[in-house]
Amino acid sequence: MQTETDKPNLIRVVLAWGVHLFTATGAIWGLLAILAIFENNYRMMILWMVLAVLVDGFDGMLARWADVKKYANGIDGALLDNILDYLNYVLVPVIFIVKADVLPESVRFFTACLILLTSAYQFTQTDAKTDDHHFKGFPSYWNVAALYMLVMNLPPWINFAFLMLFNIMVFIPVKYIYPSRNSYLRNVTLAFTYLYGAIGIWALLQYPDHPTWVAWASLIYVAYYIGLSLIPKNNTQT
Repeated sequence: MQTETDKPNLIRVVLAWGVHLFTATGAIWGLLAILAIFENNYRMMILWMVLAVLVDGFDGMLARWADVKKYANGIDGALLDNILDYLNYVLVPVIFIVKADVLPESVRFFTACLILLTSAYQFTQTDAKTDDHHFKGFPSYWNVAALYMLVMNLPPWINFAFLMLFNIMVFIPVKYIYPSRNSYLRNVTLAFTYLYGAIGIWALLQYPDHPTWVAWASLIYVAYYIGLSLIPKNNTQT
């Protein structure tokens, strides 16, 4: 017989399903970003891409707080997150790469197809997200790469070379940190990540009148992220 303590708490159930709904809005921001790309409205594309990243950045924390595995266990939150990540971190930037003038025209379609295929592999590895909260191989930050290509205005063949390098890095089993869940240098990493995100969003939302120094200065964080990821994990301290 079910006791009162066994019955689901209605408020907790509503909150848990609300978190799943919040996560699912990522599909809307992805669609709006794609429509903005086809309208050549890169300012609005940036806005929708930023919203998608913010949703992805906070939904995991909210899901743990709301205990969705207990109160909304009819939804596979990890699967929902992966579907939306593939949309916003892979498909949206791939469409941008095809439509925008950031790559040589002769290699745009090839590059787009390659990113779709390598990302499909990266997302579906059984240990793509490791038990100690890392990404194995280049973690499909194609949206970040696309935004850098847009604001830094590098020569198209340089952009192409970087994208080829990132595709190769998918298959190199380096464990890249998950900034919000790594257990070593946590406070420093979180502070640096939030600073990077806040300044980056502030600059991006000013496009096309963005301050160009921000993109170059932000590479300090990129170097920190890569350096921390390359530290042997069994030698780190919590």
